[in-house]
Formats: sequence, structure tokens, C-alpha cells
Amino acid sequence: MEARTAHTKRKKISVWILVFLLVLLWLAITGTPFVFMVLSAFKKQLEMLTSGVFTLPKELYWGNFTEVLNGHFFNYFFNSVIVLVISLSALLIISAFAAYPLSRFRFTLNKPIFALIVAAMSVPIHVTLIPIFMMAKDLNLYDSIWALIGPYIAFNVPISVFILTSFMAEIPLELEEAAQIDGCGKYRTFFSVIFPLSKPGLATLAIYNGVIMWNEFSFALVLTQSTESRTLPLATWEYQGQYAMNAPMIMTVLSLSVLPMIIAFLIGQDKLIKGMMAGAVKG
Repeated sequence: MEARTAHTKRKKISVWILVFLLVLLWLAITGTPFVFMVLSAFKKQLEMLTSGVFTLPKELYWGNFTEVLNGHFFNYFFNSVIVLVISLSALLIISAFAAYPLSRFRFTLNKPIFALIVAAMSVPIHVTLIPIFMMAKDLNLYDSIWALIGPYIAFNVPISVFILTSFMAEIPLELEEAAQIDGCGKYRTFFSVIFPLSKPGLATLAIYNGVIMWNEFSFALVLTQSTESRTLPLATWEYQGQYAMNAPMIMTVLSLSVLPMIIAFLIGQDKLIKGMMAGAVKG
């Protein structure tokens, strides 16, 4: 008995060591580009060319950041913030409204509608670039940040509704019945019971879709043209064209671009983990 217990403990320790090594390997793979990006942002161009790729800067050179911030960076940044806040807010509300009847009600078209939403997840966004471009021109929205909001919402609705439908379906039916006994109608039940209990799932979707919208490039490139209307991913593209041989400047723009997403993740990581764990347990 003691030998079997000792063998089980050794097996568990071996598994944890293997997991730890795999985590370190994954951290090295994913963290290496980030370390290179940050180190390069604090180097001068000559130092970047003469020193090793991962060598520490001889001194923290802030000139790259000063030059980038004195340009149009903040204009790109605020455009991205406006588009992200409006698109993400509308997306979460629309997805919640759509997921509630699909998850809680039983009607004839329930499964066909849900199947259509799932099928829409397979539509590649690139095949719609020309029709959306023509639509934006017809609606006089071309070369404005408002042209981006519609596509950002539309192409993220299917996956959001799919996830929220599965999440809401696992909320105990007894809570909804108790609310109805207390006199709550469908709307009151949604806003007082279902919506608050779906906050972990909504937080997960907010971070997931927020990263996609923040980094989206194709629609921003096609639907905007002027500096006043372009978003942050295009700032990276333009700086890369302007400083084709100045790698530290490009790394500076990239570092500043990912910083807001890192801060948002650090703030909302607990909600993200709770949402993922809740979905795992309910599934």
C-alpha cells in the first residue's frame, strides 16, 4: 500500500514537472518577440545595427517615444478607442439580446436561426471587403471611423451569440421561474436575473472581441484614407513605411500599440478567468 502511494506521488510530481516545463517553453516562445520589441524600442538606430538582437540598451533612449508621440499617434489612438468603445458596447448588448431567446425559449425557428448564426462564423471577412466598401461610399461613410463600427459588430456577432447562448443555457431555470413568480416579465427577468449572471461570459467576450477590434487592419485600411480617420494598426503600417530602415522606431510604435491591451488584460484578467472557468464547469 505504501509503495503504491509513493508511486502515485512520484507520478503526480512527474506530471507537474512536465507541465511546468511546457509552460516555460510556451512562455519562452510567446515572450521572446515581446522582449525583443521592448528592448529595441529603447535603442538608437546605430546601436540596433551594431549590437546583438537581445542585448540590453547601453542607455534608455527615450527619443523614439518622443518622436512617435509628437506625431499623429494620439489621433490614431483616440480613433481606435472611439471605435472600440462603441462597437464593443453595441456588440455585447446585441449578442445578449439575441442569446437570451435562443437559450431560454423554445420556438419553431430556434434551431434553424442558431444554425444560421453558427454558419455565419465560417464566412471570411475578406470576401465582403468590396461590397462593404461600396456600401460605405453609398452611405457617405467612407474615410470616417463610423464606417468601421458596422463591420466590427456584424462579423463578431456570430461567435459572441454562440458563446453567450451556451453560457445562458446553463443558468438554472429555477432562478428564472422564481423571478416570474415574483411578477417579473421576460424583460425584467432578463435585466434582473439573466444579464447579471452572464457578466463572466460578457467579460470574456469583451476581452476577446476587444483585442480583435483593436488590432483589426483590413477594414481600417479599405474604409479609411486620411490621417484623421485612421486607427492605430494603420499607424503601425504608416510608420513602417516612413521608417523602413529604422527598426527601433517601428518597435516603439508596436510597444505603444500593445500597451493599452496589456493594461486592459491586467485589469480584467480575474473576470476573464472566472468566465472561462464558469464555461468549463457548465460545459
